[in-house]
Amino acid sequence: MPAKNFLTPTQKKSLQNAVRQSDCSRFREHALILLLQNDGKTYEEIAEFLGCSYRTVAYWCVHGDPDNLDSLRDRREQGNYRKADETYIQLLLEVVKKNPSQFGYPVEVWTSQRLAEHLAQVTGIQLSGTQLIRILRKHKIRLPMSRV
Repeated sequence: MPAKNFLTPTQKKSLQNAVRQSDCSRFREHALILLLQNDGKTYEEIAEFLGCSYRTVAYWCVHGDPDNLDSLRDRREQGNYRKADETYIQLLLEVVKKNPSQFGYPVEVWTSQRLAEHLAQVTGIQLSGTQLIRILRKHKIRLPMSRV
């Protein structure tokens, strides 16, 4: 366990701002864990104070980086699109706005399966049509031929 007052003043200030301004309760909890650890509290004291498990405190004390606040976000909240990173999603959003005939397809409307096959050829990332529909729905885009 690091020594008391291991955070720099700027790290401490950014964690305090994160606790005040974040809408995500888990993110606030993870930032609080680092702040309480900085105050010299033990894992047991932090767990009891916050009402979470010892393992949760131990995990975030080790893996939480006060210089990178994104490290305090729980990756499980992002959903199950681990294959589809930001660049893939941006490419998907660009391609879906264009007509399939621009890519050499003899049709005028995208289907989810055709879109998945096209993106698999371009990126090498294989996703199902259903997964693409979920991603598009999250971005408030609906395919014209979609039954979902």
